[in-house]
Amino acid sequence: MTTQSTKIRYNHVNGQIHSAVQQFGRIEGSVQLLAVSKTRSAEAIREMVALGQLAYGENYLQEALQKIEALKDLSIEWHFIGPIQSNKTKPIAENFAWVHSVDRFKIAQRLSDQRPPGMPPLNICIQVNVSGEESKSGCTLDELGEFAEKTAKLPNIRLRGLMAIPQSSGDFDEQRKPFAQLREATERLNKEGYQLDTLSMGMSGDLDAAVAEGATMVRIGTALFGPRS
Repeated sequence: MTTQSTKIRYNHVNGQIHSAVQQFGRIEGSVQLLAVSKTRSAEAIREMVALGQLAYGENYLQEALQKIEALKDLSIEWHFIGPIQSNKTKPIAENFAWVHSVDRFKIAQRLSDQRPPGMPPLNICIQVNVSGEESKSGCTLDELGEFAEKTAKLPNIRLRGLMAIPQSSGDFDEQRKPFAQLREATERLNKEGYQLDTLSMGMSGDLDAAVAEGATMVRIGTALFGPRS
């Protein structure tokens, strides 16, 4: 049973994405909504699935594994978007379709080694620290070339693109700058022969700026599920 408030929020977020796509001349359908479901119940996800939302991003492994088990009757595409410790790579490799937060080669290597045989390659994004904040995970733009080169050669994973969580800003033009850097980095890598098709960037507060700069996946939590209790 889907509540009216869930439906309203879901339609509002999709309307926001649709408006931004039109405003910035993007192709219809080129921006995917990733519902950030950390701290949300399996029941809340089930409600959202009933509306047609199938891709969910989780930050905390133990919590995510419980939900994956509880919702295994549904065709959900699970994305891991949180920080990754080396000792957590095995269950991530075994249970997720995507990992957005690969911030060092050691993690990419472990995910590749631990992806079970018979499963499709694990889709991964390299996390880039575009704002240079010490508190943020991610490789630097200078390290990206070598990181991508080594990662793309690994078996069992498929390098799909880049991800970033820039410093927050209320100014639209300031919001666009780090997203533009990530887009330009993707374009440079693609000129070198990579076939990256994913820019995972943009959240509730900077969705328009991210879409303007080429985001293909926006990660939205509170605007979709409502305030956290």
